[in-house]
Amino acid sequence: MALDRDTALNSLGFPKPPSETRVVVAMSGGVDSSVVAAQLAEEGYDVVGVTLQLYDHGAALAKKGACCAGIDIHDARRVAEEMGFPHYVLDYENIFQEAVIEEFADSYLGGATPVPCIRCNERVKFKDLLETARDLDADCMATGHYIQRKMGVNGPELHSAADARRDQSYFLFSTTPEQLEFLRFPLGHLPSKDATRALAEKYGLSVAAKPDSQDICFVPDGNYAGVIEKLRPGAAEPGEIVHADGRVLGTHEGVIHYTIGQRRGLGIGGLSDPLYVVKLDVDAKQVVVGPKEMLATRIIPVREINWLGDAPFTSQTEWHLSVKVRSTRPPREAILRPISETEAEVELLTAEEGVSPGQACVFYDPASSRIHGGGWIWRGY
Repeated sequence: MALDRDTALNSLGFPKPPSETRVVVAMSGGVDSSVVAAQLAEEGYDVVGVTLQLYDHGAALAKKGACCAGIDIHDARRVAEEMGFPHYVLDYENIFQEAVIEEFADSYLGGATPVPCIRCNERVKFKDLLETARDLDADCMATGHYIQRKMGVNGPELHSAADARRDQSYFLFSTTPEQLEFLRFPLGHLPSKDATRALAEKYGLSVAAKPDSQDICFVPDGNYAGVIEKLRPGAAEPGEIVHADGRVLGTHEGVIHYTIGQRRGLGIGGLSDPLYVVKLDVDAKQVVVGPKEMLATRIIPVREINWLGDAPFTSQTEWHLSVKVRSTRPPREAILRPISETEAEVELLTAEEGVSPGQACVFYDPASSRIHGGGWIWRGY
């Protein structure tokens, strides 16, 4: 039966039957995106599955615990066959190398702690892949991210996932209003990952019990420094481990082996009080350590801001919001003071420890689940 095109919307928000609605599903080969594709196919949508090959397929085959590897491409293709919709593998290796991996290496060399998954969403999945979806005449693109898209009075809004333990809003803050118009996140309302796996069982998917990926896809063993040394030979130059009071406590094999807030593995045992990495001085090749209280930060400079509020960012001198400075930490109350449309000073009402350049600072509405965007922390303190 045809829908009343003036009033009725399908589950993706379009005034036409699912069979006339084409949706490209970004399929990583994991259970989340596989469930999205299967659910939409079962609902009768014109589903097209797309998987990105982001680095050398042959080298990827042996990697465990990372997304987008060779086995994941196979798993995505198998789900498409099981559910009866077309599936394509796109070679995005050069794009991924230039847009994500190169900056990752340079950020680490600069003493920052980058979050490449955000850049991948921003520069690859929600940019190039989204344009490919448009080229395929899709009405929208769906992903398996745990985040919610809700319609507000001024258009679609970004909201945290119903399950706070799975929420991926920290990694999606740079999604623009234009991208949000085209994107759909069918899993964001689910109460738990168990609910997702139950759906995978319901659809009989071969990936129903597949473990979640834990590592950055191109750093499957968690050895960031090893990747940097491979990308930038000679990057691991030795230097001194220096106390904040000026004392030289030891030596290191390269600043790239350390991150702000690190305590273990400093190689300076025998001291009475625990010490933490409080600064990475790349120019001087120094790892600066100090007591835990030196990690406390209240003022954070943020740039490259993507603002998702209703009013222009610079329309107020202050915004009272909550911010998250690490993906694993809860939002904290803060005052945002715009400097320009893309820069701000963020004042935390309660100091945070281990705030590091290269991390994201994401803005949350303290009274609701809405995300107001965010930016990048960009210099030391």
